[in-house]
Amino acid sequence: MADLHELIKKNRQIKKFCLYGFLKNLRFFEPYLYIYLMQVVHLNLFQIGTLFSIRGIIIYLFEIPSGIFADQYGKKTELMICFLFYIASFFFFFWGGSYAIVAVAMVLFGLGEAFRSGTHKAMIYSYLEQKGWFEHKTFVYGRTRSFSLIGSSLSAFVSILLIIRLPRMQSIFLFSIIPYLIDFLLIWSYPDTLNEPVETTISIKKFITHSIEQLKNIFANRPLRKVAVSSSLFDAIFKVLKDYIQPILNDIILVSGIYVVASMEAATQLKIILGIIYGVIYIFSSWVSGNVYRLNQKFNSDKLMDISFDILGAVFFITFFAIKTKIMLIVILLYFFLYLLKDGRRPLAVDVFGDYMKKNERATVLSIDSQLSSFFMIVLAPLFGYIADRFGVATLFLVVGLSILLLNRFLRVEKNLSFDII
Repeated sequence: MADLHELIKKNRQIKKFCLYGFLKNLRFFEPYLYIYLMQVVHLNLFQIGTLFSIRGIIIYLFEIPSGIFADQYGKKTELMICFLFYIASFFFFFWGGSYAIVAVAMVLFGLGEAFRSGTHKAMIYSYLEQKGWFEHKTFVYGRTRSFSLIGSSLSAFVSILLIIRLPRMQSIFLFSIIPYLIDFLLIWSYPDTLNEPVETTISIKKFITHSIEQLKNIFANRPLRKVAVSSSLFDAIFKVLKDYIQPILNDIILVSGIYVVASMEAATQLKIILGIIYGVIYIFSSWVSGNVYRLNQKFNSDKLMDISFDILGAVFFITFFAIKTKIMLIVILLYFFLYLLKDGRRPLAVDVFGDYMKKNERATVLSIDSQLSSFFMIVLAPLFGYIADRFGVATLFLVVGLSILLLNRFLRVEKNLSFDII
């Protein structure tokens, strides 16, 4: 096993998969996007909220069609298109001097997100099948994801230098184009055997007919449906609730009196410290993602998915007591642990998906997973906000923690059925 893992790590295409993940997470603008929109474009919070809604709607609308497009007309083709959308969006962000221009940037960015999600994972599945390494998908995806997280960590550190040194904040978008252009060329260098188009000519009528048939088949698969709900619900809850912890983290930094450079203003100090914190978190998350496959020696991935969801509920339950008793060190440690849990669980979910879905529906299934996550976020964000406003943030964590422990009793996947993945 160890020798085979070493062989896999040295494989040229596997190295390309890892490099892809590293480059795509070099989004230097991400920590400061809100600041850019407020200070440079001069938008208020309501306008910024509508921009993110526009992006979310585009992702939601194109998530499943993009997956079906990849399965029908080629994964490599679609992934190259997605990077063209990204690069175009960065140019519009750079030029953005008004709400309308930034709105166009958000539409293009949303299209990039929708076209990307699930497609690259489906290509990894195909390559592993071609090499006879499919059973090692947890190891391979965990490794590629660990490189993605290293990219996120490096991005957090580099963004600090860029935001301080660049004469204009919007120039940070031009720097973000560089890794995405390299990633476009990297995808272009992938072998055509990973493209796997079913159709050579695009027919809207065929596309719609095939879409309906494929969605029916996927949702009729009960175990696959459970995995999709468990995966997407976990991600949605994490993405919504982590923002409730971040303001607490900000307050801790400001109250603690920690200074990087004594002569620097407090707002800049905060940007630097937060960048360092996220950089460190991603380093540890990378290690967890790259080594989670070792747990498969004792437990199946579906079992580990169930356990990790229960752990998430327990973490929120403990967070309730930590906030109530004002033990802020525990809150910080739990925030840190949440990222490790989330990035360790994703390779497990990808492994379980691979066991239940058919070869010709992979990009579609993974797009459905992403779209369900967006749907749950749309529903849960206002609900969680209401609970937090009405009863307090601590109570929100208590309610969500208990709800997770209850819901997970119904989302367990029993591996007692076999499916033809060919």
